[in-house]
Amino acid sequence: MAHFFETLVDRKIREALERGEFDNLRGAGKPLPGHGGDYDEDWYVKELVEREQVGGAVLPGTLVLRKDIEDLPRTLSRVRQEREVRRIVAELNERIADNHRGLLSGPPTIVKRLNAEEIVREWRERVR
Repeated sequence: MAHFFETLVDRKIREALERGEFDNLRGAGKPLPGHGGDYDEDWYVKELVEREQVGGAVLPGTLVLRKDIEDLPRTLSRVRQEREVRRIVAELNERIADNHRGLLSGPPTIVKRLNAEEIVREWRERVR
């Protein structure tokens, strides 16, 4: 004979369900955001940063680096001088080198050095 044991949490959830407190929640009946897309191991952090509009100073260095690399095309879209593009890429490459040396805080991340000439060439094509 099986015994049913209901924890306090289970009871609270059951009672809330019975009262209809989970009815008509935002997004009810819709797929979860990002469902069916490629898996991104940093999905939670990226959603948190976007949702909470978290500044870089709060995030660990390795995650800030990944975000800055991901945002590079948008960052460079506002740049008007080639030397500024090169400065931004050089700064990112220095941070990537720091990451390779284990000098950045946060979870391990693998990122390759940026090819400055390729990035400058792509930037020139976009600003024409």
